[in-house]
Parts: sequence; structure tokens; C-alpha cells
Amino acid sequence: MAEAPVEDDLCTRIRRSEQALMAHHEAVLRTYGLTMTQYTVLLALSREGGMSGSQLARSCGVTQQSMSSVLANMETKQLIRRQASPVHAKVQIAGLTDQGRALMDRAYQEVIILERALTDAFTPSEHAALCDLLERATTVLVQQTRRATVPPVT
Repeated sequence: MAEAPVEDDLCTRIRRSEQALMAHHEAVLRTYGLTMTQYTVLLALSREGGMSGSQLARSCGVTQQSMSSVLANMETKQLIRRQASPVHAKVQIAGLTDQGRALMDRAYQEVIILERALTDAFTPSEHAALCDLLERATTVLVQQTRRATVPPVT
């Protein structure tokens, strides 16, 4: 049985799109002295307000250990400040500084250019359909990952 060329595989196409997206964002963010994770932290904090390191790690898709390092670096750069949670004394809540908000706003103006270009590449119905299809694909990918990480019953 002949298989379709690898470039016809959905996973390959999704991966190529993700790589192109990340390469673009990383190039833009580098000019602001930010990594993708740092930008995602700034964006999450600007939208959600104060968040714990655990919440930010989940939001950014990184480990808590990685997030701890990212937050320490961002605090040193005075992009965020952390303070004890009023609910849990051992939990630190990160929030944006004025400097962090200003940097995020400037970087966002660059990042949104790609979002607009992608939106303009499709009709409104194509855009809505693509969003729906990507959500469906993401659901399948998450489900398959969960199945792959569950040991088989013996």
C-alpha cells in the first residue's frame, strides 16, 4: 500500500504552520528583548491580572520550574512584580509593572500585524471555519496525547 507524501499529512501541515508562526513571533519579540514565554506571561497578566506561577505555567504550556526561572528574570528586568497572595502566604502572585505593560503594548502592536494579515487572507466564513477546524484538531491532539501517556491495562 502506497502512503501519501508526508507533506499531505495533517500533522506535518500543522507543525509547519506552528513553526512559521513561532519563527515570526520570535523574530518580532527578539527586537523587544523578549522570549515567546515572556511575551505570553505579559499578555496573560495584561488580560487576567495577577496570577500565580502555577497558573502562568499552565497558561504558557511550560513546567513550573521553567516558569519560576522566567518570572525571576522578568522581575529582574522590572517587567513584573511579585507579592504574597492574600489567600495563600506561600504563593507569590505576579503582576505587571508599568514598564512591563508598556513593553507588552509595544510588542503587541507588532504581533497583531500577523493576526490581521492572517484574518485578511480568508473570507469571514473561511476564517470562522478554519478556527472551528483548528479547535477540533486541537481537541483530537489533546485526546490522543492523553491516551498515549496512559499506561496500557495489563
